[in-house]
Amino acid sequence: MAAQETVDHKYVYDFSEGNKDLKELLGGKGANLAEMSNLGLPVPPGFTITTEACQAYLATGREPDGLAGQIESHLEALERAMGKRLGDPQDPLLVSVRSGAKFSMPGMMETVLNVGLNDQSVEGLARQAGGLAGQAASGGADRFAWDSYRRLIQMFGKTVCEVPGEEFEHALDEAKHAKGTHNDLDLDADDLRGLVDAYKKIFLEHTGREFPQQPREQLDLAIRAVFESWNAERAVLYRRQERIPADLGTAVNVVTMVFGNLGPDSGTGVAFTRDPGSGAQGIYGDYLANAQGEDVVAGIRNTVPLQELEQLDKSSYDELLGIMARLEEHYKDLCDIEFTIERGKLWMLQTRVGKRTAAAAFVIAGQLVDEGLIDLDEALHRVNGAQLAQLMFPRFQLDHEFQPVAKGIGASPGAASGTVVFTSARAVELAAEGKSVILVRRETNPDDLNGMIAAQGILTSRGGKTSHAAVVARGMGKTCVSGADEIEVNVPAKRFTVAGQTVNEGDVVSIDGTTGKVYLGEVPVMPSEVVQYFEGSLDPEHIDNALVRAVHRIMTHADGKRRLAVRTNADTGADAARARRFGAEGIGLCRTEHMFLGDRRELVERLILARAPGEREAALAALLPLQRADFEEIFREMDGLPVTVRLIDPPLHEFLPPLEQLAVNVAVAQERGEDVAKEEALLAAVRRMHEENPMLGLRGVRLGLVIPGLFAMQVRAIAEAAVSCARNGGVAKPEIMVPLVGAVQELETVRAEAEKIIAEVVGDSGVEVLIGTMIEVPRAALTAGQIAEAAEFFSFGTNDLTQMGWGFSRDDVEGAFFWRYLELGIFGISPFESIDRDGVGRLVRIAAEEGRAARPGLKLGICGEHGGDPDSVHFFHEVGLDYVSCSPFRVPVARLEAGRAVVESGGSDSR
Repeated sequence: MAAQETVDHKYVYDFSEGNKDLKELLGGKGANLAEMSNLGLPVPPGFTITTEACQAYLATGREPDGLAGQIESHLEALERAMGKRLGDPQDPLLVSVRSGAKFSMPGMMETVLNVGLNDQSVEGLARQAGGLAGQAASGGADRFAWDSYRRLIQMFGKTVCEVPGEEFEHALDEAKHAKGTHNDLDLDADDLRGLVDAYKKIFLEHTGREFPQQPREQLDLAIRAVFESWNAERAVLYRRQERIPADLGTAVNVVTMVFGNLGPDSGTGVAFTRDPGSGAQGIYGDYLANAQGEDVVAGIRNTVPLQELEQLDKSSYDELLGIMARLEEHYKDLCDIEFTIERGKLWMLQTRVGKRTAAAAFVIAGQLVDEGLIDLDEALHRVNGAQLAQLMFPRFQLDHEFQPVAKGIGASPGAASGTVVFTSARAVELAAEGKSVILVRRETNPDDLNGMIAAQGILTSRGGKTSHAAVVARGMGKTCVSGADEIEVNVPAKRFTVAGQTVNEGDVVSIDGTTGKVYLGEVPVMPSEVVQYFEGSLDPEHIDNALVRAVHRIMTHADGKRRLAVRTNADTGADAARARRFGAEGIGLCRTEHMFLGDRRELVERLILARAPGEREAALAALLPLQRADFEEIFREMDGLPVTVRLIDPPLHEFLPPLEQLAVNVAVAQERGEDVAKEEALLAAVRRMHEENPMLGLRGVRLGLVIPGLFAMQVRAIAEAAVSCARNGGVAKPEIMVPLVGAVQELETVRAEAEKIIAEVVGDSGVEVLIGTMIEVPRAALTAGQIAEAAEFFSFGTNDLTQMGWGFSRDDVEGAFFWRYLELGIFGISPFESIDRDGVGRLVRIAAEEGRAARPGLKLGICGEHGGDPDSVHFFHEVGLDYVSCSPFRVPVARLEAGRAVVESGGSDSR
């Protein structure tokens, strides 16, 4: 959509004009308000300003042509429908102005309630409220009106005019202190009038103008503030964390106000149709009497469980349960619902497919299949590899020594231990030093997002399962305990007290996001049930564990759907065995250089120092049986499955002491008069091989061509190990991979030597050995058609391909400037974490297409770290690779995502 819009372009939609499928245009909130209106549910009337209007505003810095008139037209229609005018001094219509992007971003953008109140209409609101329920005599209506007015000034000041929120909080605390209370509800109408005056002074001091009294000006400024909040620092950070595109923009919802702060027969709450923590069916949510909606999610006062609403207002409770059941059946998923009760009248303010923990995602998907609401393909679509990875984290191993000092609400599962910090800035600072931290707050707010990302876990003394801390933590997969009200948090003093004990910043605590328990000190952890299942120690068919059963069911379906095979990167028998238990179907990368470390380093030094052919041959002869034994162990563990062995890749100086350190050692020894002949020879060799940029120097295939016999020794060891395995009744399927090839002539030279050795060793044993190459140099990708003539397989080394494609060294740049590139939006995510589809991915696609064109049966795989990244797995499915390979722990993640790739691409054929 171009920034300059025609005046007849539709930017504003009444709720009756939308539906749940228009999220991209109306945002999630607006689309779902429209959907609930279409279902005949009690939704306050209103309208939605589209994301296109926001995009146009952000592109030009002004409202698009025609928007103001459309807002005016819809506002007049709303006034006619309600029989009130916005801000009428006698009987005011008030509205809320709320953000609502396509993807849920809880607390990241802005909301302004009670728009339309001013010095005159606040009196009219009081009369209106008193007339409805006869509260005038008691002063309850006056209290309600002035409470609503102070909320408007506070929200408007902070959101629209960037008045520091703590200024309003301090004024509120002073008013409560003067009253001798800690509870907002103890402030009467006179107290709140005084608070409004204090808020106005704060507003004037920070903005240089009086609080605006024109209702339409309030509305227009609030709408612009919501538009601009799309690019607020916390919103940008959240989008980056959740991988939400930056160009979507937010819709704006203008909704008739309904009031939960009219007295004890009013209130507000949040409900889930199932437990977002565990997936269990039941009644879950929080309710707060005599409050507005922001009070619940902000955690300002501790809520009561939703079930208590039955005693407070059974009629509204029963109606709510009926609506919850209807919405879940309609959306076929867990629904997150916000509602308000205004003097016994239930109003639905929002519904959305609810955020849930990783465990709940799997359990709920299985339940919905059982209930016939979705099929297994849809269940597979609703979970993802990142969630599965979370389920594989360890949990606390408790015994009698560890007694909780407090218990809150288990808001987001997991086990987290770390150093206590009380501010987001400190959390970020310590996390950058590599420390695990627990962020402790009375309640979090959107400004705490940096610290929440940096922390291992979040602990709050206020709030419930629907507080800001809980919702954001669940979305990020962070452990969270909220509402631990036994804890007294003193942020300025950097300490909290609980059970007569003081915990200072720097002390260690442990929190259990499942049970809500808080422990002093570090609690040991134990493996998760999901890991135990993958390792074969839990039988999913005979265990009373809904999560394990759900994981087993969905993983079985994913394995049946996927086309991609999943291998592992493993260099030892132990790693290979574990990966096989996790479902690996072979080894895609066995790094032979790891076999030259430890006690074998001396043999490598002998090889490097060798000057005469005889010395070199002796060193290689000593290494041969050691290499053979390594491969025999791996072939044994992977019996019958392919094993891709990469010939030695790194520069040989990596196996020697650093040049600077060695030079100092020799100089010191010479000064002491010691015999340093051996050390001097080693220093000379290190100097001889020193390179300014060794990762672009003598390594990979170049080593094999320059050092006679090196690759030949490795090829012989592989072939002999395979034959030994066959003679002992096993089946070895070795694949020899030549690294760093950039020209077909390099591969042809190595292949000619290797084939002679293989023919000599294998004989009539029946062992077949494939020879291929690693595509990790851009030139290899661009000449893949030539290289395929000499290769039986390609394996993409996307770590080096990314480094060479982008022209930077991973070891140097990630800490140096990646943070700035992410901040500026140059990267949405590190290209080492998820494949760069447009650049590096294009090289993969070219190589795959041209390689197969030259050799139709060419086997294609990937063995870089991207092989276990969920988004990258989908790309490798799309370009037609045969397998992905990743670390053992990520094998289940890759299996799941390979199945999801088939479902999400519309495919139905299994392997």
